[in-house]
Amino acid sequence: QVQLVESGGDLVQPGATLRLSCVVSGVSLDYYNIGWFRQAPGKEREGVSCISSSDGNTYYADSVKGRFTLSRDTAKNTAYLQLDSLKPEDTAEYYCAAVWGVIRSCTLLTDKYDFWGQGTQVTVSS
Repeated sequence: QVQLVESGGDLVQPGATLRLSCVVSGVSLDYYNIGWFRQAPGKEREGVSCISSSDGNTYYADSVKGRFTLSRDTAKNTAYLQLDSLKPEDTAEYYCAAVWGVIRSCTLLTDKYDFWGQGTQVTVSS
């Protein structure tokens, strides 16, 4: 059974830093691409960042490029999303997702992922 469990969300002030974790069980990050997505109230879910299993390359949405950093620890089967210089518009529920990725690069498209976590809330407010 595949499970993804996110944690690390919190209520913070603008400019703060958070680190989200995505603990994966049932599949290996050596073979599965990981994506991070977010959904704000009343908006569609959007891709934030992803990491390819084969080469560790990462991709970012323009809105977070330079502020967010995605990494993984394959020994712990965990992916991390570091959120720096947070803005109020980053407020959303954040989800991680996984898809088999041995022969393909990761994508920020939500419909390409097979397994999803339950989400963790990030609220940025003064």
